Amino acid sequence: MGYTGHGGRRFGRPGGWQQADTPDASDASEWFAGRLPEDWFTGPATVVVDREEIVVTGELPAPEENSQAAVDGRISRFRETTRPDRMRIADEAEARYGRKVAWGVTVGERHVLFTHLAVPVMTRLRQPERRVLDTLVDAGVARSRADALTWAVKLAGEHSEQWLSELREAMGRVDELRSEGPNI
Repeated sequence: MGYTGHGGRRFGRPGGWQQADTPDASDASEWFAGRLPEDWFTGPATVVVDREEIVVTGELPAPEENSQAAVDGRISRFRETTRPDRMRIADEAEARYGRKVAWGVTVGERHVLFTHLAVPVMTRLRQPERRVLDTLVDAGVARSRADALTWAVKLAGEHSEQWLSELREAMGRVDELRSEGPNI
């Protein structure tokens, strides 16, 4: 049994205190599948949920002329013509899930996210970790410690995506088992 703090709130996964009052979004993919117009994307949309944001991405058909300008035009047209509907759907989802909604599209190899969140993250680092960041700044790889940390997180994510995917799947299974257990 986990430690229970003031008010009977359990600490630890899932999400800790940051998610204490955030609605469950485990059905977000299904909700968006039922809510999105069928003619927007060539297949089902991808829905990725974290603590602050839901990102909905769909694939657009490639233009006949597959130049960079034609792809840019296809993306711009989708963004402009669907804006009122996307905003209405986002408002409904934000009310339902308590998270902001961002949109993105893929055309061939090109992936574009429209307005999406950049969330500040606070951390405490000891001198060896700070020296890593300062080296990246001093070498001109990053403009600041914050940029260096962003660079390091992206690099770690690129080189460990399979491991992170397996870890996310395992955490999901733990959450399922926890929800099936007794509620004490």
